[in-house]
Order: sequence, then C-alpha cells, then structure tokens
Amino acid sequence: MYLAAPVGRGCTGLQNSSWLETFPKSGRKRLRIAIFGAGGIGGYLGGRLSQAGEEVVLIARGEHLQAIRNHGLKIDSVKGDFVATPALATSNPNEVGTVDAVILGVKAWQVIGAAEAMRPMIGSETFVVPMQNGVETPGQLTSVLGEKAVVVGLGGLVSYIVEPGHIVHAGGEPFVSFGESDDSATERTRRLLQAFQNAGVNANIPSNIHAALWGKLAFMAANSGVGAITRVPSGQWRSLAGSWEMAQQVVKEVLAVASAKDIDMPGDAFSSTIARLEGSPQDSTSSMQRDLMDGKPSELEVQSGGVVRLGLEVGVPTPVNAFIYNSLLPQEMKARGESSSKDSG
Repeated sequence: MYLAAPVGRGCTGLQNSSWLETFPKSGRKRLRIAIFGAGGIGGYLGGRLSQAGEEVVLIARGEHLQAIRNHGLKIDSVKGDFVATPALATSNPNEVGTVDAVILGVKAWQVIGAAEAMRPMIGSETFVVPMQNGVETPGQLTSVLGEKAVVVGLGGLVSYIVEPGHIVHAGGEPFVSFGESDDSATERTRRLLQAFQNAGVNANIPSNIHAALWGKLAFMAANSGVGAITRVPSGQWRSLAGSWEMAQQVVKEVLAVASAKDIDMPGDAFSSTIARLEGSPQDSTSSMQRDLMDGKPSELEVQSGGVVRLGLEVGVPTPVNAFIYNSLLPQEMKARGESSSKDSG
C-alpha cells in the first residue's frame, strides 16, 4: 500500500498549508474534496476542481496512483488540456482525515466496498456524492454510511484512462447533478455547486433529483444495452430500424418502471431521452459496451439488470431490457469468473 504523499516534485504538503483555507478574493472557504476512484469521470472532475483551487484528494491505486504522484494527473480534453496537481494522492483513506465531500467515481459493483473503505474520511458533516450509473447507489451508500452522509448524484462525460496518470476527455459537455434525497435546499450542496461552477463544470441542483437519476438510466440502459448487443458505435446501430426501435422500447420500459415507483418524471421524458440518443456522437460507445467487449466486468447488473429487477418489484414487464440482460449475462459472468447454471437468474 502506498503511503499518502503530496503530488509533484518539490511539493511540501499542500494539505497542511494555511493558504488553502480560503480564496483570497472571495473569502469563500475552500472545500476539502476526496475523489474516491480517480478514473475517467472522477479523475476529470477532481482535476478541474484542483485546477480551480479546491483542496482535492485523489484516492487511486496501482500504476495510475504512482504516475499521479510522480507527475500529476494529465488530462487531455476537448475543452483544453491541463495537468492537475492535487493536494494529496493515496490508496489509503486512513491517511486522508475527514473531508467536506466525497465524489464517488468507482464502478457500480464496487460501491459497497468503497463505502466501507471511506469510513475514515467521513466526519459529522461529510457527504458523499455518487456518480454511478443506475438508480440504486444512494440506497447502498445509505445502508453503510447512514442517510445524513449521502446525497443523490449523477454525472456524465465521455472520458477514460488511456495510460497510468493520463485521462482523455473525448467528447460531450461534462455535467454533474446532485441534491438532497428530499430535494431540500441545503448549504452543503450549494457550496459544492459553487465549487463545480468555479471549476468550469456544468453543474446543477435539479428540483427533482430522483427524476434526473431515472432520466439518466433511461438513456444509459438504451445506449449501453443496444450498443453492447450490437457491438458497434452509436451512429451505426441508430441507423438501423430494428436496433433503433429496440432502444426506444428500452426507454419506454424504464419510464414505465419509474412511474410505477412513483417517480414524478417530466412530461417530455421520452422525447428528451430520444433526442439525447440521437445527439450522441456517431462514433461513441458506452463504458459498459467497451467493458463487455474487452472481457471486463461491466455495469450490466445496474443498467439492464437493474431495470429488470426493479420492474419485477413493481410488476412492470420489461421484455426488451430482459432480452438484453439475459443475452449479455454469460459474458458478464465469464468476466467475473462466475460459473453459470440453469437454475441461476
């Protein structure tokens, strides 16, 4: 395990420097923000926040961590390239101390383990903002950390690690949405919103955060599911009537489940999701699709699988999502090293 260390040659422990406490011009207290999982989305957001002057701690591991500690985090972006030098980079949350906020950037199947591991960073006022796909992560975090420590969050951008210490933001306007589970206005979410906006990240606190979360699931289940089934970029499967119809049916099923769970979706939820699918870059692929094609564990269980599981809970049929899920499940199980049987599922 790596010991915690400041990033960059000649750095002298920025996390203890008094000038980090406030911004000289505005007088606003700097936020101490941990990025738990400094991959494509977490690393990009952490880099932007660090560049804007927040006290950012990156939790990473392996060669990626070592490269960040030696050279900073290099980010190539369609919005401008830069190298971020966070105040601290470590694999050990015990070395961090408490923080104001945790941005959770791990994959969905890693959430419970991450929640347990981050306990040393959680103080009485700390809150966790999940960035995972699917709609079940806030509940998982709450089961470990308690309701007060968790807000509902989502984000999106096309970004990925190309080599240790190097992230490419390939396209899409990065966005972050978050809010209290009851949609109440709080000072802590307002302060984080200001930090993201100061960093040039398109951030907002929706009036209905759960509707926003389900809206993203509608998009992701269609984009990831059909992409993974067809194994081609978005523009190619959108050009074919059959696969495009499949995507539209996926969206309809997700919205039907949301309605049955009493989520107050906007009246244009279907049309806006379809417009977003149509606006995706022609050559884009989803992370779930790429993971499955590379033989890696994916977010199949929380995307297509989540729709099927939640549909069963409320008695809503989800046949297209079920077809996608069951078709891809053998690949997912192989990637996870799990054996299959006729009795499973």
